[in-house]
Amino acid sequence: MATNRSPEIRKDAVHNRWVIFSPARARRPSDYNSKHDPNPNPNTKTQTECPFCAGHEHECAPEIFRFPPESTSDWKIRVIQNLYPALSRELDPAPDTESGAGPVTVPGFGFHDVVIESPVHPVHLTDLSPAQLADVLLTYKKRIDQLLAIDSIKYVQVFKNHGASAGASMSHSHSQIMALPIIPPTASARIDSTKEYFAQTGKCGVCQVRKDDLLIDQSSHFISVVPFAATYPFEIWIIPRDHSSHFHDLDNDKAVDLGGLLKLTLAKMCLQLNEPPYNLMIHSAPLRVDSTQLPFTHWFIQIVPQLTTVGGFELATGCYINPVLPEDAAKVLREVIIPN
Repeated sequence: MATNRSPEIRKDAVHNRWVIFSPARARRPSDYNSKHDPNPNPNTKTQTECPFCAGHEHECAPEIFRFPPESTSDWKIRVIQNLYPALSRELDPAPDTESGAGPVTVPGFGFHDVVIESPVHPVHLTDLSPAQLADVLLTYKKRIDQLLAIDSIKYVQVFKNHGASAGASMSHSHSQIMALPIIPPTASARIDSTKEYFAQTGKCGVCQVRKDDLLIDQSSHFISVVPFAATYPFEIWIIPRDHSSHFHDLDNDKAVDLGGLLKLTLAKMCLQLNEPPYNLMIHSAPLRVDSTQLPFTHWFIQIVPQLTTVGGFELATGCYINPVLPEDAAKVLREVIIPN
């Protein structure tokens, strides 16, 4: 592809931020791949067991639940407390964590859990079947439903760090769930931005995400796209076709459908980009969102392969430089053929 195209500055209407696209700074999009070792430590490739493996349950923090519920040593998924939690479930929550001007300090109350996605050490999400991936997604849903019963919890963030440079400290496939007594700034900014778009157009900004030359794949209930103003090269969103504010409204049939598209999307990304470290995040509405906000809040999954580093310009301005145009990234991913 030509590298002499002029730079563009695009606005992300979902997050209300600007992204600079500078194709001259990139190689051909089809040549983009990771040079990072996705494993968190140099001994991982020969490691066959760890505290997350079946038979090592006693080495972990307390268990919250497992799937199947009646399973013993034959469990498929476990949800446990994080051994090194960022927040403490033992503290008393503050009565109002959103009030106060200037610097505010409140107790670090919250929940920090780990979802062990498989009992077998070398198995990753791409190795699971759509039905098995659906079980992982429904495990997230079940835990969110439990946390919903706690009045002081306002927001739940599900995320996965795959690979050392993406933040993973354990190579065994797992994800994390953090429940917060506050609405974090990224979520607040997203709500404000989509509210502004809705006020101007009467439409949901996520529903209106362009699907033509930005589409990667689609299923019965979901689409995968490279967003119009992707912050990162080869960033991917998986979006419900039907408007839905909360991830935890996912039902069993849609979970299997989503599992199939998620497996395909991750497989294409890993094949094209040389098994990159990546972050996967589920962006959902706050648990107790006002009913007037439902028309413009729409959950989606964001997948970010770690291909570039953030520099001083990004840290100073909040404006990112992406060397790969979204249309180019979508075309490359769309054309990836997964071997049988």
